[in-house]
Parts: sequence; C-alpha cells; structure tokens
Amino acid sequence: MTNPSLMSASPQQVATADSGAAILSRFRRVNKSYDGRVPVVADLNLDIFKGEFLTLLGPSGSGKTTTLMMLAGFEQPSGGEIELDGASLVGVPAYKRNIGMVFQNYALFPHMTVGQNLAFPLTMRGVGKAERDDRVKAILEVVRLNETVDRRPGQLSGGQQQRIALARALIFNPRLVLMDEPLGALDRQLREHMQLEIKHLHERLGITVVYVTHDQSEALTMSDRVAVFAHGRIQQIASPVDIYERPANAFVADFIGDNNKLCGIVRAQSGSVCEVDCDGLIMHAVSDIQFRPGDDVFVVFRPENIAQDHPVPELPNRLNVEIVERIYLGDHVRLRCKLANSVEIAAKITNKQSRSHLKSGSNLTAMWSGRDCYVLPRDVDVKKNSRDMDS
Repeated sequence: MTNPSLMSASPQQVATADSGAAILSRFRRVNKSYDGRVPVVADLNLDIFKGEFLTLLGPSGSGKTTTLMMLAGFEQPSGGEIELDGASLVGVPAYKRNIGMVFQNYALFPHMTVGQNLAFPLTMRGVGKAERDDRVKAILEVVRLNETVDRRPGQLSGGQQQRIALARALIFNPRLVLMDEPLGALDRQLREHMQLEIKHLHERLGITVVYVTHDQSEALTMSDRVAVFAHGRIQQIASPVDIYERPANAFVADFIGDNNKLCGIVRAQSGSVCEVDCDGLIMHAVSDIQFRPGDDVFVVFRPENIAQDHPVPELPNRLNVEIVERIYLGDHVRLRCKLANSVEIAAKITNKQSRSHLKSGSNLTAMWSGRDCYVLPRDVDVKKNSRDMDS
C-alpha cells in the first residue's frame, strides 16, 4: 500500500532549505493570536523536509500544538503564509489537504469495527469497496493487527487502538502525517514500546511526520530533527544530538534533560575554548559563540558528565563539593552537591560507579572535561506570553 511518491532518503539535519533537501511544507512569517494582542505563535519560519520525522517540542503554552493545528487546517493563521508542496494552504479546508492526523484520544468510532474505521476515510474519498478491502488488509498487515478487523475499539488495548488510529491516518496515502501527543494516554512501558513502533513504521514507509509532544525523551528517541518552542517562537531546531549536547540558549539547556547551570563572566576566549570566572571558580568550557572579556554568561554541563574518582584529560574542571543528598534511582544514583558558595549542582553516576562513602555530608572532588562544558549568553530574552494555554 506504500505510495512510492512518499519514499525518500533520510533528511539532512539542517534547519533551512539551503542544504538542497526537498521541502514538503513551509511556514513563512506565520503569526497566530486569538485576541488580536497576545501572539500564540510569533513570526514563525519553518521548513519541513520530505521523509523526515520532525518533532515540535515545548511546554504547555509554547505554540507547538497551534502550529500543528494551523498545518492541519483546524486553525487559520492571523498572518503569514503556509505552503504544502509549493501551494498555499491559506483558505484550504482541512479535508482537502490530504493530511493524516493522529490524536491523543485516538478518535476512533466506537460503533464501528476496526475494518469499518479504517475504511471510513477511503469511503469519504469515493474509493470502491474492492480497493477499500485491499487497503484495509494491507494496512492491518503493516501495523500487525490483522486479527482485529472485526473487533470494535472498546475490545482493543490502548496500544492496539493507537496503532489502528495510526493505520487510519496512513491508509489514504497522505502527503503528511501529523501526530498530536498520540502517546500521552499510555502507561510508561507501552509508551516507550509505541515510540519505537512509530519510528520504525516511519522508516519503513518513508512518510513525512510532524509530531507534537512535551516529553523530551520521546522527542530525542524518535526524531530526525527537533524544534524546541517557547512562548510562540522556535528557540532551536536541530538533530536530537545537537539539541542535547549543544543547546542554543539557556532555555533549551534547561528544558532538554538535566543540566547544571552556573553564572559567570568571560575572562578569555581562544577559538571555541573559553575561560570563565564563576564567582571565583575558574571554569574551562567551549562555545560556538564568540564572547568578549567581561561578558555575562551561563556555564552549563550535564550531571552524567561529572567524574568523581579519577582525573579527566583536556581542560579539567575540578570543584570541591559537599554531598547534600544521595538518591537511589535504580540504574543510577543522583547526587545533590553544594559548592563552597552554596550553589547546588547535580551528578549522576551508575550503580557500578557508586561508592559507599558517597553519602550525605561527605566531601567530593567533582571533575569534568571542558568538552562537556558549554558557555551560553545570559542576555537572551525568551519572551513569555501572558496567555497560558495548551498551544
């Protein structure tokens, strides 16, 4: 049932069209406001590449869901242009956009069988019964649920219902599939299983997916690129590795995973290597940004990159800390540590690395490489909308 026109190579991990990658959809200076004053989405520019898995990630009120709904046709922009395959979508109703949609609540018809639910979008498009039956059978094979064709949604598990909802979004060979928090109602184990199911299905079919979530680990697991939203604007769009390891600003660093953050002043910079004074603690770190001596910055570093029993090469940073709390978390131990200036940082170590002397009240020399320590400007103003809605 795969539409050959949907198959494509893996997308390049870039944020603009300059790479030459084929663009499926484009936002240009798109704005959205519900009251004419407060922007929910502000001056949005975004290219979506054919065949990629793009995740819109952010907290409630960040604009990610509103962006998805404008692309789907359920919301209209207040200004700007949205295109699909080079044609404007302004004024085009949702049912004419040939876009598949998967919702968190599945939106399956409870009085219909699985087969009837899957056939419904084909019936609405005038597809004949013989072809409908063939496509239903084919898509059930794709999601490995052939035996459910005569069951009703209420007879299926949550994971099965979600797979049927995904199958219904794919059965009419859409140009684009949109997913709005589709795994939010599932328990953790099933959610993690479904993340891989959806990702593998994307890879097999070569479809283009735009996926909305507030779950950072979900975005990092599934995506080719991640667009991090805050207050109606994209703060960074990049591959999961770059989002996690090279955040563009303090918001991204705080939102994606755990991060330690110290305030400091740049003393010197040579190339990408910075020397920063953090309240008397001299830190060595790296940055893609060029700073001047005296610039106010944040120094950020991940808890898992802190070593505690051997020196590390290349610009070692060493801090004497007091362990405030030792938290056992199964596969690792989390240490809350206090610096001499009473600022707290966190360290993560595996249980294999954990030592019995690492307990509350004991002292520790925390060490990490400058390669794992990143400098960000302190003057980035991530403006907050006064309207807090799940958008």
